[in-house]
Amino acid sequence: MAKIISSFFGIGFIRKGGGTVAAIITVLLWYYIAAILKSGFGENNILLQCIIIIVLFIIGVWCGNAVEADWGKDSYRVVLDEVLGMSIALFIIPVKWQTLLAALILFRIFDIGKPFFIRKMEKFHGGWGVMLDDVLAGIYANIILHIILQFRWL
Repeated sequence: MAKIISSFFGIGFIRKGGGTVAAIITVLLWYYIAAILKSGFGENNILLQCIIIIVLFIIGVWCGNAVEADWGKDSYRVVLDEVLGMSIALFIIPVKWQTLLAALILFRIFDIGKPFFIRKMEKFHGGWGVMLDDVLAGIYANIILHIILQFRWL
């Protein structure tokens, strides 16, 4: 079960670009969920977003620990961390194609480049290290996107 979840239902088995595919699918799911919720709960259901992020983090740490023995430390097959990081990048962001695309680009830049202490997060043990670098990449992407939105550059 941990392998299925951590690979985000098999996406992680894509050798090159699995993390990007997982991030894109997360954006599409976020858009779809927002469209469903918009009619009844408003565009940014903060509580639901918090629950999604917390659950993804807890499951991600557990899965990262569980698959490390078979797949090694921070295997390319584990893409649930990208799902979490992308969700954090989208946290309380207006759901429009422009903001979704900007969040995706910013998150992938931070996730792949790993600047500003992101790489240091990988040094944490097991699933913690797998998840924390993407958490920080998502936080940085979210902050930059909020600044862009504050200045109405998007």
